[in-house]
Amino acid sequence: MTPHALLTTPFGPRTTARDILAGVKLDGQRFVVTGGASGIGAETARALAGAGAEVTIGVRDPARVADVVRDLQPSTGPGHVEVAALDLADLDSVRRFADDWRGPLNGLVANAGIMALADLQRTPEGWERQLAVNYLGHFALLLGLHDALAAAGTARVAIVSSTAHLRSPFVFDDPQFEQRPYDRWAAYAQSKTADVLLAVGISERWAADGITANALMPGWITTNLQRHLDDDTLRSMGAMDADGNRIDQDHFKTVEQGASTSVLVVASPLLDGVTGRYFEDNQEAEVIVETVGRTSGVAAHAVDTGAASRLWDEAEAVLRGR
Repeated sequence: MTPHALLTTPFGPRTTARDILAGVKLDGQRFVVTGGASGIGAETARALAGAGAEVTIGVRDPARVADVVRDLQPSTGPGHVEVAALDLADLDSVRRFADDWRGPLNGLVANAGIMALADLQRTPEGWERQLAVNYLGHFALLLGLHDALAAAGTARVAIVSSTAHLRSPFVFDDPQFEQRPYDRWAAYAQSKTADVLLAVGISERWAADGITANALMPGWITTNLQRHLDDDTLRSMGAMDADGNRIDQDHFKTVEQGASTSVLVVASPLLDGVTGRYFEDNQEAEVIVETVGRTSGVAAHAVDTGAASRLWDEAEAVLRGR
């Protein structure tokens, strides 16, 4: 990544998603939020709709979230939230979602994800499930929606990553844990590095189409993302970060605060034309080479343009081979 001055904003870690869009009008704009039925995805959808946008949340079972969708509707204004079926672990489901989309798409928030599956699970394509859901499903979705994003003229993509990406580069020699022993945290970390590389890849390949993309770390929030962790692990996470460093409880955010960086990246005028970067606490993060003991910043291995290009090509080959 070419060195540049870090972008700063007037917002901070306690800013809420609604604060980001105060005074911003998104009337007539259309957004997709994956995993938008709970946690920061739901708050992202709520804030976008509250600013006037038409928001589609992609979930595996739309019938089960009817009450959630009603709750997300703004009480006034033109904004609206609807739901569509989308299972990121099922590439046929991803294809159907993209094929059914009509008209321009102003922004997409790649928010859905899974974390720390205790046992190795694979999709029909042979991909480790965390990598498949967190990265490959979103990659396929973005390819399928490329023309809709391009039609908007200035579309934006926000990809939710994690500070866990600091723990592992993308392991091209064995991404699916076919040779190395499966480790749920290594798998999660690799998938989150892949997410940052996806933003870099979009910035390199789709700039001429008017599409920008940035990755982000939402912060420490208790949501359904932790559903695969046992109580002991959750308690330990309440006192330590992914690298075993103790953190203060003040670092934890509400879901409204956790959704703010997603909304900043996908809809704030402050980021018009900004692409291929990584944000945390509503500021652009510095690129770091030495990641041991770090709990902030973006790893150099996650913004490497060569790695981004190689991962893009390999993921495209998987999709062509289906």
